[in-house]
Amino acid sequence: MAVAIKQQPDPEAVEAFSGRALTDVAGTMATLFCVAGDRLGLFAALDEGAATAAELAHRAGVDERYALEWLRGLTAAGYLEQENDRWTLPAAHAAVLAREGDVSFLGGGYHEIGGMLPALERVIESFRNGGGVPQAAYTDDAYVGMARFSSSWIDNGLLSNWLPLLPELRSRLEQGIRWADVGCGAGHAAIRLAQTFPNSTFSGFDVFPAQVERARAAAAAAGIADRVSFEIADASQGLPGTWDVISTLDVVHDAVDPAALVAGIRRSLADDGTYLWLEVNCADDHADNAGPLATVLYGFSLLYCMTTSLAHGGAGLGTCGCPPAVVEQLGRGAGFSTVDEVPIENPINRLYALRP
Repeated sequence: MAVAIKQQPDPEAVEAFSGRALTDVAGTMATLFCVAGDRLGLFAALDEGAATAAELAHRAGVDERYALEWLRGLTAAGYLEQENDRWTLPAAHAAVLAREGDVSFLGGGYHEIGGMLPALERVIESFRNGGGVPQAAYTDDAYVGMARFSSSWIDNGLLSNWLPLLPELRSRLEQGIRWADVGCGAGHAAIRLAQTFPNSTFSGFDVFPAQVERARAAAAAAGIADRVSFEIADASQGLPGTWDVISTLDVVHDAVDPAALVAGIRRSLADDGTYLWLEVNCADDHADNAGPLATVLYGFSLLYCMTTSLAHGGAGLGTCGCPPAVVEQLGRGAGFSTVDEVPIENPINRLYALRP
């Protein structure tokens, strides 16, 4: 057997890529600092004003020595500013790291990553043996972070910017219709819709019992359990009743059987209804998904989206598995006559309105 001769790399190219790789490792470490900072309330405490390590430790209720190392690490990363023995979180950085509800806030994403990391060993084992990691294997922090991460684009996107692009639907919501949110997770979308449109009724459906319990608790805490309900159901088998609107908000690419899911939604939708399908903004050709955002999306796919589908013998489409061509194919195959993209101009998501 002939032995392949490995090409010798150009030393300058090696040096350049080594620098790039080191930068990426530094980014990983900065992310871990941010996971800790979000979980411990360090960013929020520093957003109260400049502080020494001792003052920050007191505000956040943490050990001073750990606070000092955290401050030094994120200063090295360029996230914090230092003057003498006091540190500051710049306002622009605070919007991303400290101010929950801001359209730029990423704290929920850090929380979610931290909650998913314990599953990494099982993901690596799935590389060897196939299969995947089921939803029940993830910590509560993964799902709390997921809810926090998605709440920003529900509040600042769906309610404030996206529904106004569908004036007929918004008018019907104000008059009173029935809306089912499939793959509802912790229920934030259904709850916020119920708070915004009191004449309509909303139900959330999810196959994961723990998420349904979280959603029910959230609805009770919001005081609207009489107008929003949450049930365990597999929408690929159809939903109980007929619905004026059905939504899936970043759900189909996670599904075990995406085609069956979209077909089940079609069967459950009224003839004059609308299916709102939110998906990840990605290209039909995976080779065109490049750069930092695409890397993040593929990372979430390995850590959660793809593997939770494969855990049940599913399609494993992954986070970037429903580009426009796939949405069109699945929608038409399920019997929808129109598949229209709503021009939300969002870097992370695309929104489609499908009608029978």
